[in-house]
Amino acid sequence: MPTKPLPAKAHIDHLKYQAKDLLRAHAAQDLQAAQRIREFHPRFARAADAAIFGARLKLSDAQLAIAREYGFPSWVRLRKHIEKPTPGGDCNVPYDERIEDAAFRRAVDLLDAGDVEGLRAHLMEHPRLVHQRVVFEGGNYFRNPALLEFAAENPIRRGTLPGNIVAVARVILEAGARTDQAALDETLGLVCSGRVPRECGVQLALIELLCDAGSQPDSAMPSALAHGEFAAVEGLIGRGAAPNLCVAAALGRTEDARRTLAGASGEERHRALALAAQFGRIEIVRLLLDAGEDASRYNPVGAHSHSTPLHQAALAGHEEVVRLLVERGARLDLRDTLFQGTPAGWARHAGRCGMAEYLERQGEAS
Repeated sequence: MPTKPLPAKAHIDHLKYQAKDLLRAHAAQDLQAAQRIREFHPRFARAADAAIFGARLKLSDAQLAIAREYGFPSWVRLRKHIEKPTPGGDCNVPYDERIEDAAFRRAVDLLDAGDVEGLRAHLMEHPRLVHQRVVFEGGNYFRNPALLEFAAENPIRRGTLPGNIVAVARVILEAGARTDQAALDETLGLVCSGRVPRECGVQLALIELLCDAGSQPDSAMPSALAHGEFAAVEGLIGRGAAPNLCVAAALGRTEDARRTLAGASGEERHRALALAAQFGRIEIVRLLLDAGEDASRYNPVGAHSHSTPLHQAALAGHEEVVRLLVERGARLDLRDTLFQGTPAGWARHAGRCGMAEYLERQGEAS
């Protein structure tokens, strides 16, 4: 969920104006407004554009969407943070330093140090810690993590993991964390989408440990695919995750994509197009467009939903995919919801000047 950082000197009145602007954009049936509402208003999750535009929105609805867009669960929590900031909501401070509970913070310090015996003794003294969660506000994810989730080093806090992190995680599981299904699945998703576990050579070992403890392999697949962690994808398949259309699209397995297309849900097809465009799988992009997927639709939640397939293909430099999407009517004027850039702008930002010029020429001709 791509949230926005609050301005350094945020003022509640300015945020109220943003909510009113969102209401006006909704009334004008702006596609970007529909995507923001779908992403950040829980009542409209997975709703089609037509359903969103047909709904009567109140100012309180727009304020809720704005609050969640900045990483806060409600307008009340956003207002409280602005009026009386807390350490847990200060995104400029490392996560471990934002923990106000001294015992929990000590547990994270022991985890980071790879102190197996110290952590085991600490958890025996404070058994509540394995079931406790801390609250972080103002970020994309990792908003309510359990202790086990810190073992993934995602988001990055230190840039490394202790060499014995598997043993450290096992201590937390043995202390009772294996009964928390949500924490198991969240940790697996973080491990499978983070570069630090892979770079430290422990990603696959952590996948095995967590799956042995009861993590569900399918739960982590969307995040692994979206972040291009293909070794983790293969590891999840080895533990029983379904090799569905989305997997085929990301890995470029065209025949598997043809075989699974007919039985795929609309949500799977939408995600598959986003992944195929991101990774330059031209034949699968063509297959999905031929099957009726919309070349201009914003990507689904969890697949860089602030952007469209054309944004992602342009950023990555997949020229054939870019040209195919344009030929099939992908809109060139749609701006991403986070940086307000067009696909041409994304290409130029990535130093792909030729592609940016092509997109700009196509925009002028349309």
